[in-house]
Amino acid sequence: MRHDYRMSEADVAGGGGSVLRGQFLYNEPMRKHVSWRAGGVAQRVYIPADLEDLTWMVRAVPAHEAIHMVGLGSNLLVRDGGVRGVVILLHGVLTKLAIESRTQGLPLAPPGADSALIYAEAGVASAKLARFAANHDLVGGEFWAGIPGTVGGAIAMNAGCHGSETWDRLVQVRTLDRQGHLNERLPQDYVTGYRHVALREMHEEWFVGGWFRLERGDGTASRRHIKELLQKRIDTQPLSLPNAGSVFRNPPDDFAARLIESCGLKGHRIGDAQVSEKHANFIVNLGQATATDIERLIEHVEETVEARTNVRLLREVRIIGERL
Repeated sequence: MRHDYRMSEADVAGGGGSVLRGQFLYNEPMRKHVSWRAGGVAQRVYIPADLEDLTWMVRAVPAHEAIHMVGLGSNLLVRDGGVRGVVILLHGVLTKLAIESRTQGLPLAPPGADSALIYAEAGVASAKLARFAANHDLVGGEFWAGIPGTVGGAIAMNAGCHGSETWDRLVQVRTLDRQGHLNERLPQDYVTGYRHVALREMHEEWFVGGWFRLERGDGTASRRHIKELLQKRIDTQPLSLPNAGSVFRNPPDDFAARLIESCGLKGHRIGDAQVSEKHANFIVNLGQATATDIERLIEHVEETVEARTNVRLLREVRIIGERL
């Protein structure tokens, strides 16, 4: 059953009498908010004013309505039939990024460690976190420069590259649950793995920030390393065309790109969606690709690779919404 409702800036969220202060958009084209530049509309989009406003918005959404939190949309495809429920945009909203000064309630550093904590909210771009750390002579976070998304997405999927992963550096996370309550959780509350994060006890909530421990070191060398990683990304990835980064996870002891290329799929097209000729684990939008084109190409790659290699590729990208 479809439930339609409209909220406005005058709506009151919850019994506390707090008025929502953010911006509402209706029937918003999601192609404007995802890096593939394709897809349908969202019935309702909300851009919160800040974290407090976000908590009130989550409380205001009826329990039967889905909530979709979106950062840069760099790992997301919205089907052409659009998405129901409420899409909440966090990039440019949850932007706090600071050296953490408080110590109470946070895990202590290992004995003898010369390190510091950075607190980053979910809407901060991962590359900005990498540069911030290097500018404060903190090392070990350079790999975030190669992740085309936000801190919230990096935490949610344990994003990583060049042998490092986000949860290697996390010591605590802040989450927002469906009731609008903020919580602070430790890594032991989660099961984490390669591109996988899940609460040990199921509970609907979203990451709104995290504390990262990094060692003190040579910031100049760290910034140089970031430049090298960014240049490598430019040289090896099809950044001139809309894409969502790596489409598939790497199988154990192998690479998704190698398997896809070995099946002769490099350059394969459905409509304006194409398996990149530069990197086979990327699907690019040549200009007018629909979300249906992209999803059909993802499915074709999966089916072909499994038929020819007996390996079933697992997706990194998330697909939401209704088919036409």
